[in-house]
Amino acid sequence: MRQGRERSQEFLAYHGRPQSARAIREALAQDLQPVILAGGAGARLWPLSRGLHPKPFLRLFGDATLLQHTLARLAGLPAAPPAIVCNHDHRFLVAEQCREAGVAPGAVILEPAPRDTAPALALAALRAEGDPVLLALPADSYVGDAEPFRDALDKAAAAAAAGAIATLGVKPAAAETGFGYIRAGARRADGVFEVAAFTEKPARAVAEGYLAAGGCYWNSGIFAMRASVYLAELRAFRPDIHAACARAASTERRDLDFVRPGDAFRDSPADSIDYAVMERTKRAVVVPAAMAWSDLGSWSALAEVLEPDADGNAVSGDVIATGSRNCYVAAKDRLVAAVGLRDAVVVETADAVLVAAKSEAQRVKTVVDELRRRGRSEHRAHAVVYRPWGHAETFKTGDGFLVKRITVAPGEALSLQRHRHRAEHWVVARGEATVQRDDERFVLTADESTYIPLGARHRLANEGAEPLEVIEVQIGARLSEDDIERFDDRYGRA
Repeated sequence: MRQGRERSQEFLAYHGRPQSARAIREALAQDLQPVILAGGAGARLWPLSRGLHPKPFLRLFGDATLLQHTLARLAGLPAAPPAIVCNHDHRFLVAEQCREAGVAPGAVILEPAPRDTAPALALAALRAEGDPVLLALPADSYVGDAEPFRDALDKAAAAAAAGAIATLGVKPAAAETGFGYIRAGARRADGVFEVAAFTEKPARAVAEGYLAAGGCYWNSGIFAMRASVYLAELRAFRPDIHAACARAASTERRDLDFVRPGDAFRDSPADSIDYAVMERTKRAVVVPAAMAWSDLGSWSALAEVLEPDADGNAVSGDVIATGSRNCYVAAKDRLVAAVGLRDAVVVETADAVLVAAKSEAQRVKTVVDELRRRGRSEHRAHAVVYRPWGHAETFKTGDGFLVKRITVAPGEALSLQRHRHRAEHWVVARGEATVQRDDERFVLTADESTYIPLGARHRLANEGAEPLEVIEVQIGARLSEDDIERFDDRYGRA
C-alpha cells in the first residue's frame, strides 16, 4: 500500500488548505476506488423487490435501474472502474445491467452469503491495489442533485485521503423516522464536521427535536475512507469480521468475469458499516451534502421522490385513480383502478397485489417474513425469472403440472441437464429452437413440438438471430428448480 501513502503525502503537502472541488478532484485522480454495495434485499418494496430480483435491479423511476442510476452518478469521476459487491444469485443481473449502461466494472465480487455492508466492503478493501480512497455507495439510493453530490463526494474523499472516515450527511427535509441520523460536532479546518453521535431510526418526537435543533443530518450510507484505514478500524472493533473476510479473500478465485471469495466469508457475522466501524471509530467525520436524497426504504419513501399529479398521487403503469388522494399506485401487468382512496399504497404484479396504508409502509417486510414462514415462493421469485440466457415466465401451476414461457436470447443456450421427477413438453411459439435430447440433435420452428421424457439429458439453444419463445409444460411429482442436474453450462452454474 506504499503507493497510496505516497499519493496521500503529496496531496497533504500541496493541499493543506481548503481547495475547490475541481482542485480536489484533480489531486485525487487515480486514487479513488468506487465500491458499489449491491447486496440489499429491499424487502419493504415487496412485491416488486424479491429475493432473485431485489431492489437495486428494479426500474422504479426513469428508464434505468437503481444500480444503473448509481453507475451514472460516477460518470466522469477520475477514478478506477467501480468494484461491485453483490450476492452470487444476482451476478448475471449485475453483468447485464452494467452492459446496458456501457460500464465495464473493475470487479464483480460475489458474496457467498449475505452478511451486510461491513463484510462486503472488507472484501473490496482487501483486494484493492495500492491504498486507494474507497468510495462506498449503496446501489439502491435516490440522489436527485448530481452537482451537490459530487461536491460533497470530493470533500469526503479529501478528508479520507488525510486519514478520516467520512460519510455524507443530508440535511433533513422532514422528521423522517425511517432514516438514521448523524449529529455533527465541531467544524474542522477543512470544512467538514466531527461526528458527535449516530442515531438509528429515532422515534418521531426525537426526529422532530433533531429537526428543530439543527446540526443533524440524515445518514446517507455513502462513505469515503482509505482501504488501509477501514481494515485497521475493522480489525480493531470487529476482529471476527476482519479475520473471516481476510481468509475468504486469500482463497478467492475467478469464475468467468466474476470474483468468488472463499467460503470462509460465511463465518463472518453480519453487520453494517455504521455499527461495526462508524459508531466506534474516532476518525468519523460528516460532510454536509445539499442534495435531494432517499434510501427508498419503503413505498411511501419512493412516493416522496416521484412527481405527483394534481391530487398528490404518484402512479406508474396502467392506472385510473378517481377521487383518490396522496396515493402511490403501480400496475405492472393489468389495469388497476383506485377509487376514493386516501394515503394508500397499491402495487400490482403478475402473482401478487399489495394494498397498504402509507403510514404502515414500513411493515411490508412482515408480509415477506410470513411468506417465508409459510414456505411460499412469492418472497423469492417473480412470475418472470431472469437467467443469463434470457427469462422464463410461469403462467399456471396445478396439481402435478406447470406451464411457462421460456424466452432464449439469440446465441444463448440453457444448460445440458436432466430431471428425475418431471417430464417436459416443448412447443415453439416463435423463432428456431436447436434441441439436444440424449444422442439426438434437431431443429424445431414455430408450431412444432417435442417431448423430453423423465431422465433424458437435454438442452434448448437459440442459434438464430431473433429471440426464441417456447411454451413448456412440465408434468411430474416435483416441479421445482432443485430437480435440475447440470452436466454442462456455459455460464459456470453448479
